[in-house]
Amino acid sequence: MFPVDLRSDTVTRPDAAMYEALRRAPLGDDVFGDDPSVLRLEEMAAEILGKQAALFVPSGTMGNSIAIAVQTRPGDEVLTEAQAHSLISEVGGGPRLWGVQMTAIPGTGGMIPLDSIRRGVKPNDIHLTPARLLILEQTSNLAGGRILPLDYLRKASSLARELGLRFHIDGARIFNAAVATGLPVREFAACADTVMFCLSKGLGAPVGSVLTGEANVIAEGRRVRKLLGGGLRQAGVLATCGIHALEHNVERLEEDHANARGFARAILEANLPGVEVVPPETNMVYVRVEGFEATDNQRLLLSLKEDGVWALSMLGHVLRFVFHKDISPKAAQTAQDLVIRQLEIKSKARK
Repeated sequence: MFPVDLRSDTVTRPDAAMYEALRRAPLGDDVFGDDPSVLRLEEMAAEILGKQAALFVPSGTMGNSIAIAVQTRPGDEVLTEAQAHSLISEVGGGPRLWGVQMTAIPGTGGMIPLDSIRRGVKPNDIHLTPARLLILEQTSNLAGGRILPLDYLRKASSLARELGLRFHIDGARIFNAAVATGLPVREFAACADTVMFCLSKGLGAPVGSVLTGEANVIAEGRRVRKLLGGGLRQAGVLATCGIHALEHNVERLEEDHANARGFARAILEANLPGVEVVPPETNMVYVRVEGFEATDNQRLLLSLKEDGVWALSMLGHVLRFVFHKDISPKAAQTAQDLVIRQLEIKSKARK
């Protein structure tokens, strides 16, 4: 059972059925456009999200970067929520690679207030950077796996069109949002011009993401993917894992959500002084301990790791526990018991 790895939903391993699908995968050369497994994945992804075309990429970061590249020009401004992955966790790719200005707008739960989006678009003035692209993240990682509601996304989409902005959804965990709300994923995807989703997070594939959008945008994105070194040859060995993930691992995301809810509920019911738990909407549980600094969190994480539970500290002040397909209900129970015990120990030590 050990370790119980709750650092991320990227740590999953292919199961026997996925390995078997990989072994049988028909292959070609994706740079030449003739790998049948990649073509099938891209057609499937476009159909599921209701888009004209799709592009298989090695990572979500590359998918987001390509979306910026093909929808902006150097000197343009990209509006993002202040905690968005494309702003915080992608090594400043927008400015470094494409010469755009990434502007952070504070939001709540990953959502930028609509009035703030409107104010973020500067007047048409030769001294000012023109805003070209809006990026939102579904679900919002640093907000605790929060779901951006469909009604909000529709309003943001309508506003973006009014303001002349393209709209990209970093949908790394968009399938978690769809399963949690019971809404088809294409309903969320319909709000944006481009949508990226990760196969290697909750869906359980070892590598890969998909960028979807209009056919001409994706065609240009294929050129940019090559520029970035993302033109893989027999990529069907990876794409087949993505196909298997889409066919078998979407609906089961609710199991991860249930494990997260049970974990959070147990910590809340332990009634530990100074311990705050963000109620999970999907597969992430964020825990804050009053008075804990980054070093305190690191000591707690080290103690948990010695017990066999792995987790992360996010931005130095909050603990993140992420549930995924390799965490059984029994493993989740073990983890919650050990986390509660360590929180009790650390709380008493600070008195």
